[in-house]
Amino acid sequence: MDEELRTTYVLVDGENIDATLGTSILGRRPRPEERPRWERLLQHAQEQWGQPAKGLFFLAANNELPMSFVQALLAIGYRPVALSGGVGEKVVDIAIQRTLVELRRRRADVQLVSNDGDFVEQIADLLDGRRVGVVGFTEFRNHEFLELTDKGLEFFDLEYDVHAFNERLPRVRIIPIDEFDPNEFL
Repeated sequence: MDEELRTTYVLVDGENIDATLGTSILGRRPRPEERPRWERLLQHAQEQWGQPAKGLFFLAANNELPMSFVQALLAIGYRPVALSGGVGEKVVDIAIQRTLVELRRRRADVQLVSNDGDFVEQIADLLDGRRVGVVGFTEFRNHEFLELTDKGLEFFDLEYDVHAFNERLPRVRIIPIDEFDPNEFL
């Protein structure tokens, strides 16, 4: 694979990240200032792997397009992918799975922004020498992704590695002793 012409595709499962943030971390709907700064994710992808990054932000629109959010995504360099489908149809998951399959045919690296295990099979298929990463919240990442580390899958935490938040989230995490600051707990 020719490294000069490579691009990193950043595929954002916005529903999964929003649900994890709201339900599992905050216990309520996130306020605007508590949501990820999505532009930092693209910047992180570019800096981490030293190549251009293209962001695709998948969202379920079901007859209502959130125009202010779509315009904000466009302004920071994402291509919104607004989807609709039948009742109970996981349109975002289906679209991301299809995109991952298609990316296997292209010279591209991939960062999937999701904790969802519905993508493990497609991510495993991409681990053919290209760079592949999963970005999300470490403690909520589907454990099946861990089985792919020996094949080269990389992990990035949305808060700790990407620094996508303006405020520290109320997360419980394992702290390496060299990073422990008692002031954070007092």
